Amino acid sequence: MIRRRHVARGVSGGYRIRDNRRRRFWGDFYDLCPDDLLAELSGPADRDRVVALMRRYKMAKR
Repeated sequence: MIRRRHVARGVSGGYRIRDNRRRRFWGDFYDLCPDDLLAELSGPADRDRVVALMRRYKMAKR
């Protein structure tokens, strides 16, 4: 079984993205689980798409 590099971890009040290679949290705090963002990070990791998804989830937080 392949270990994913980026996973969503539940923390009090929402989710954070955990980078398993660097063993630390990555990115912002999210109220909703960022499934699309995790799929992009664990897959092709296109920079423009990642930035667009981060902005979308950040706007959903407001």
